[in-house]
Amino acid sequence: MPQTACSGTMFTTPSGFSPHLACAEPGEEEAPQEGSGPGPGPGACLADGPPITSASLDTLIQNLVPTADYYPEKAYVFTFLLSARLFIPPPELLARVCELCIKQQQLDQSPLDTAKVRKFGPKILQLLTEWTETFPSDFRDEKMVGHLKDIIHRIAPCDEAYWKTLNQVLQKLSQRLSLMSQGEESIVKVSLNASSISDKLVAFKTKPPPIQKDILSICNDPYTLAQQLTHVELEHLSRIGPEEFVQAFVQKDPLDGTQPCFSDQKKKTSNLEAYVRWFNRLCYLVATEICMPAKKKQRAQVIEFFIDVARECFNIGNFNSLMAIISGMNMSPVSRLKKTWSKAKTAKFFILEHQMDPTGNFYNYRTALRGAAHRSQTANSNRERIVIPFFSLLIKDIYFLNEGCANRLPNGHVNFEKFVELARQVGEFMTWKQVECPFEEDRAILHYLHTAPIFSEDGLYLASYESESPENQVEKDRWKALR
Repeated sequence: MPQTACSGTMFTTPSGFSPHLACAEPGEEEAPQEGSGPGPGPGACLADGPPITSASLDTLIQNLVPTADYYPEKAYVFTFLLSARLFIPPPELLARVCELCIKQQQLDQSPLDTAKVRKFGPKILQLLTEWTETFPSDFRDEKMVGHLKDIIHRIAPCDEAYWKTLNQVLQKLSQRLSLMSQGEESIVKVSLNASSISDKLVAFKTKPPPIQKDILSICNDPYTLAQQLTHVELEHLSRIGPEEFVQAFVQKDPLDGTQPCFSDQKKKTSNLEAYVRWFNRLCYLVATEICMPAKKKQRAQVIEFFIDVARECFNIGNFNSLMAIISGMNMSPVSRLKKTWSKAKTAKFFILEHQMDPTGNFYNYRTALRGAAHRSQTANSNRERIVIPFFSLLIKDIYFLNEGCANRLPNGHVNFEKFVELARQVGEFMTWKQVECPFEEDRAILHYLHTAPIFSEDGLYLASYESESPENQVEKDRWKALR
């Protein structure tokens, strides 16, 4: 059935992304390590040191800061940058990182130790590059860009190449932010267009057929439609930043006496919400296409067509479109059309329903998803790399992870074990979203998918009752109220 943004699913990590972090019991103190010095502190995530399970926020920030002889594991960088926004705004975090760098490397003194800075420079540049590439939306804040420029300006006198690196980082960042803005603008346009036409078909059956096209007149090949649905899915996935999964469930830090890190206005989850709206639209589009034809034979033909489309989506690895199609076909206005269903060949539909059965926490689907993920890891082509998860279940999994585990332990430490698991799930999604769609675009089909008018829920019931008369008093009363 159609979903809301708060009832969806969980993610996993990119192939090769394996945070080597174990998990401590809640309340357990972090074990001190031998030796002290700039860079890795207690509980640091090092290849040759013990893994972090919990630590103070200050310690975690210290572990993020590179030195001439230390750079944090990539897994740690991703995990901490993803989760730290729950405790400290990104501009403040970057300011703290820069302050520690200036202090530890004595970048506020003159003259600079050129040899020392040349060992440190590439590492801080690497950290800033990873940050801008993975979380570019953080740098929409001018303070972030200011901190980035300041730290590089401090080390640039020791090596002219740092100026070139700064310009490259800023240029790529500008390109990413521009693409993000374009994507957000297109989301707004699609949303406005869809909302303006969604309720215009309630009385459609009284109008002549040429007024409204149907899906079979646009595309009658199930595999082609499944390919175009995959285009839409991957386009949505590509726009979702990893931080949106954290910001969707952000809460005020109980140890912070100030405002939450994100106000309602700053909780940037527009891409995530747009993707959920797309799922709902596809559900209603499928139901509309089935309920719209006046003749039973035509309705049965549409049902069989969408069954074949759903099967092709499954074969491609597009589980989100698959579930949207199944949900649309299971909506009450469609499922009550018993005479129509009796004319359709539905054996394949029941097999697909079994694959997406919610029993056992969607055991069958999760098994199929693991199979698709394994195929993706060993694939030789983009066609085999496609993994599009059932998104609402993904959000739901992350929601329950967030609700089921505290951000802080009783001793005040950050529950880093929780955020390692969060990063594991979001990380796998980050790999899946980077796959380029291997199928050629069909603009006519894509335009139809985004703009075709769809019935509202009342419109679906009205069309359904006009196709097959109400069978009981409840249906008769509802039909009377709708007419």
